[in-house]
Amino acid sequence: MIKVGIVGATGYGGREILRLLGLHPQVRATKLTSTSAVGEGLEAQLPGFRGLTHLVFEAFDAEALASTCDVVFVGVPGSESTRMVAALRAAGVRTIDIGPDFRLKDTKVFAQYYKTEHEAPQLLAEAIYGFPPFYREALKTAQLVAGPGCYPISVIVPLRPIVEATSLQCPPVIDAVSGTSGAGRSLKESFHFSEMNENVWAYKLAAHQHIPEIEQELLHKTMVQFTPHVGPYTRGILSTITIRPSGPIDLDACFARYAKEPFVRVLGEGRLPELNHVRASNFCDFGWVTDKRTGNIVIVSAVDNLMGGTAGIAIQCMNLMFGLDETAGLSVAGMSV
Repeated sequence: MIKVGIVGATGYGGREILRLLGLHPQVRATKLTSTSAVGEGLEAQLPGFRGLTHLVFEAFDAEALASTCDVVFVGVPGSESTRMVAALRAAGVRTIDIGPDFRLKDTKVFAQYYKTEHEAPQLLAEAIYGFPPFYREALKTAQLVAGPGCYPISVIVPLRPIVEATSLQCPPVIDAVSGTSGAGRSLKESFHFSEMNENVWAYKLAAHQHIPEIEQELLHKTMVQFTPHVGPYTRGILSTITIRPSGPIDLDACFARYAKEPFVRVLGEGRLPELNHVRASNFCDFGWVTDKRTGNIVIVSAVDNLMGGTAGIAIQCMNLMFGLDETAGLSVAGMSV
């Protein structure tokens, strides 16, 4: 039985990991930490787990986690996980950070987009980007995994095979909308019910922190025009991606690499996904339409930001790290109602 610790277990990502671990036949959560609930039982903070576990939230202690856990998930806000991850790695425990601190390899780009200097650049070389279709072999021996961002997963899944196969005439135009859980659990006035209900807005145009992550994982073969939006629903990301290839391209051949991927569903030409098809699942679905009038290809992808964009893909990485069936604990359909 693999023993797991979760740092930041009261956050949306952390609690989703804990929920999924309860479905896993070969893994058991043994330690939970939280800065806001030390000494409290799990059910006091998360009543949905009542009767399922008697774990108590503890203060963060890297040595204690390393001595009792085989792997530790870290789910704290961006720029706050660096110190904790560094301490866990110094203590010798395998670590999966679901935050952004170890995704970008260029510290100057990190400082530009996250407005802070990186505090553990020595760990970037060992951090493996947690995207199994492209880093599966490296993930099997990884000691530190950088969980992908949720928006980037919805983009790089359909786009990376294309940019590897051909050049584009102009940067892809990406219009993506996320549910409110993508902003995390911290209180913000803009997410109050009276502000968010029946409302949609775009934000961080030309400056979103996921832009360099997307471009890095597209191998710097193209820039992207990325415009994120937030909508009045809880979870899920729908991305509409418009591209213009330099010449003819066989998309079926491009996407054949996903034929055996357990959590990528290529719907094909003329079939488009919906959020309800992937909600609460680890799947990324996408399809496309070729616009013969404009010469553009319009791709639509859907992913659950808390599952296929965070917790689910993190557990998929953990399964690979420990030689388990990578679908263990994750073979659930989307919740359509």
